[in-house]
Amino acid sequence: MARTVDLNADMGESYGSWTKGNDAALLDIVTSANIACGFHAGDWDVMADTMAKAAENGVGIGAHPGFPDLHGFGRQRMSFAPASLQNLIRYQIGAAQAMARAAGTEVRHLKLHGALANMTSEDEEMARHCYEAAQSVAPDMVIMVLAGTAQQRAAEQLGCQIACEIFADRAYNSDATLVDRKLPGAVIHDAQIAAPRIADMVEAGAIIAEDGTQIPTKIDTICLHGDTPGAVDIARAVQAELEKRGISIQRF
Repeated sequence: MARTVDLNADMGESYGSWTKGNDAALLDIVTSANIACGFHAGDWDVMADTMAKAAENGVGIGAHPGFPDLHGFGRQRMSFAPASLQNLIRYQIGAAQAMARAAGTEVRHLKLHGALANMTSEDEEMARHCYEAAQSVAPDMVIMVLAGTAQQRAAEQLGCQIACEIFADRAYNSDATLVDRKLPGAVIHDAQIAAPRIADMVEAGAIIAEDGTQIPTKIDTICLHGDTPGAVDIARAVQAELEKRGISIQRF
């Protein structure tokens, strides 16, 4: 059973004059931030501002690349040749690295977004292509993987440093993949349900699927989606529940 755990959130997802999520409030709670790189969300100003605020708060910065899908928020599945997919990853990491360095800090981890993350959680070869691309430009970068999935297997085979992630606000299938957002109950909006549920998983050292299946896994970090309604309430409830059970929160 883990006695320490990292809390992460996807953020930097506003675009121009359009605001999404409450990044400032989340940055007072989380220990790691996955910052959109401009393909599925975010822009150059949002990236710069979010990274600067994360650095001020001592929050670890991660690149959060996705498909080039602003309209669908990166949740539409797309198909790319392996070489093109790898360049898509490199391009977004490069943007993240530049913005982080301008803010006086560094990108320390990578986490794939949306449909790209879901597809790589099912397809080990696709995950390997993405992580090889990351290693080619940032060999020391920690790879945040969906625990128990093809992502973890691919990253382990490549010898990557990994951080295994579970989700506070998403329901699980019995193979450790996430329940499709189109299905009822896939996203958990009630903080009073999310908090004890995720603390139970940390204590058990296992993902607990909707059908009750327990999938033993290393748990390094818990994701709190910044765009989920009530995200800040869920983050605070999770933080309080973990601390109540003697599980300390610290950067992985």
